[in-house]
Amino acid sequence: MAKEKTELIYGTLDMMILRSLQHEPRHGLAIADRIHLVSADVLRVEQGSLYPALYRLEAEGLIRATWGVSEKNRKARFYELTAAGRKRLASEIEHWQRMAAAVQVVLSKA
Repeated sequence: MAKEKTELIYGTLDMMILRSLQHEPRHGLAIADRIHLVSADVLRVEQGSLYPALYRLEAEGLIRATWGVSEKNRKARFYELTAAGRKRLASEIEHWQRMAAAVQVVLSKA
């Protein structure tokens, strides 16, 4: 049996990070764990992809980071959405839903 592909589609990581921060600040590992959990263990975000994305989103002003203490009593950077991040998330979700619907139409009629 062939191994199922579980790579992230280009451009979706930023959207999923923003979505995971929509309701509360999280540190990096908690963001990755949240994506893994919500995707029913299908998607796994590696540190080599996660942290560059977090730094990029912070540089763009979509998230901000503050130092805090994790649930394991370790110093960690906690990320939260900014107003610009909330606006971008809404836009990205709308775009994703439009694109997914278009792909579904193509698949159902091909």
